[in-house]
Amino acid sequence: MRRLRHSLRWALIKAAVAGTTMVALAFLIPLGLMVQQTARDRAFTAAERQAAALGPALAITTDQDAIARAVASTDAGAQGRMAVHLPPAEAAGAGAGALSGPGGAAGGVAASAPGGTAPGGAAPAGKVSDGTEAAAAAGSGPAAGTTIGEVRALAADVASAGGQGRSFTVEVPGGYALLQPVAVDTVRTAVVEVFVADGDLTRGVATAWQVLSGVALGLVAVSVLVADRMGARIVGSARRLAAAARSLGAGDLAVRVPVEGKQAAGSPEELREAAHAFNAMADRVVQLLAAERELAADLSHRLRTPLTVLRLNAASLGEGDAADATRHAVAQLEREVDQIIRSARRAPEDAPAVTVGCDAAEVIRERVGFWSALAEDEGRRWQLAGADRETPVPVQRGDLAAAVDVLLGNVFRHTGVGTAFSVDVLATGSSVIVLVGDAGPGFTDPEAALKRGEGHGGEGSTGLGLDIVRKLAEATGGDLALGRSAVLGGAEIRLRLRSRPDGAAPTRAGRRRGRGSLFARR
Repeated sequence: MRRLRHSLRWALIKAAVAGTTMVALAFLIPLGLMVQQTARDRAFTAAERQAAALGPALAITTDQDAIARAVASTDAGAQGRMAVHLPPAEAAGAGAGALSGPGGAAGGVAASAPGGTAPGGAAPAGKVSDGTEAAAAAGSGPAAGTTIGEVRALAADVASAGGQGRSFTVEVPGGYALLQPVAVDTVRTAVVEVFVADGDLTRGVATAWQVLSGVALGLVAVSVLVADRMGARIVGSARRLAAAARSLGAGDLAVRVPVEGKQAAGSPEELREAAHAFNAMADRVVQLLAAERELAADLSHRLRTPLTVLRLNAASLGEGDAADATRHAVAQLEREVDQIIRSARRAPEDAPAVTVGCDAAEVIRERVGFWSALAEDEGRRWQLAGADRETPVPVQRGDLAAAVDVLLGNVFRHTGVGTAFSVDVLATGSSVIVLVGDAGPGFTDPEAALKRGEGHGGEGSTGLGLDIVRKLAEATGGDLALGRSAVLGGAEIRLRLRSRPDGAAPTRAGRRRGRGSLFARR
């Protein structure tokens, strides 16, 4: 999971989630608010229809029983949400202001007091014990009208609706009341009150929000799925390219990145171009290695003629240590040349398994013994120390022997006849150190001597010997250093080969302190 969080695939998923969420919110929030407003408008529109349904009945009669039956026939009336505020039974005449009869209004409507009604027609009504509302005169006198149904609006709001002649809504406990004025005749106006509960204003809104939220989540899920599939294709192509690069680095020269077929389907064009470039690079590497092997084989084959001459000349040297050493060297050189030719001609997949590791002390004893014959002929004093016990190192025997030959060959090549030299082997818990010192003039520029091809050893020197030894040391995690011998006074080369990752103190440190360090940097 931690690896996924830092991958390109996870980045694409996050980008898809962020983009889809912003788009969904930009559309769904206004849509949800519109649904909420639509539900509110629908509730008030239904209330207006309920109020308008009583208009024909009020235009025909103001009889309380008839109006009560008309109210009960509506949905709002049946649910106890409608009330009708009737005007007084008889309104005052224009300019007269007197009632027609002292006995009161027909149908149980109370008569107005002498002296006329309040300005604006019927006065607002009050609630009576049997469920009707008796209107109180705005000016003076007793009740001026009746109310049928359950009243929720204030009398002042009812009077305002009747006086203004327009409908409006007022907030009441538990919801809103729609007040709709209805003309009874040319003088009087009744007010129909319809109660709209808060639940009616939000009916269906919660379900709509849930549906919209589900749609938003569905869009996000689809975008995540699409981004994941796209990311899988991109990441798959990149991982195939990385795996091929690792295989090529590990030595698999036949590895290639597929650029066609099912595996390459859906890969971005940029990664296809990278795959083509990788394949071209791998082909070029194979061609260069093949050319290098051919060149090595050709050069080695050209050496056969001079080697044959040397072998014949060495056979005519007669008996003696020098003659034996010469013949041994010529035979070894022939074996090395043959090995180079066979390795160059062999395909990489046919290379035999090589056992890595050897006894450094044994190899050093053998190579010093080989060079000791030449040292005796030139009158050189020499010393070998520390090679009397097993010291395993993780390098091939032939490579270590070649490195020791380079170090000892430098002594014979760059110092005069009779110059002494020494070879010391130090075994620590994690490394094997080989010190080769001499009594010659030493290095004039140690750093330049270690650079590949820059050493100046005179005729026959390529400047590659110490670089080969350095690469052998670095392959094990060690190093190669040049300095001046504290004992012999000349050059000293320190070759350190790592044998284990953990370190420890040198086992022969006490002896080296007694002799004085042969290695000291200038």
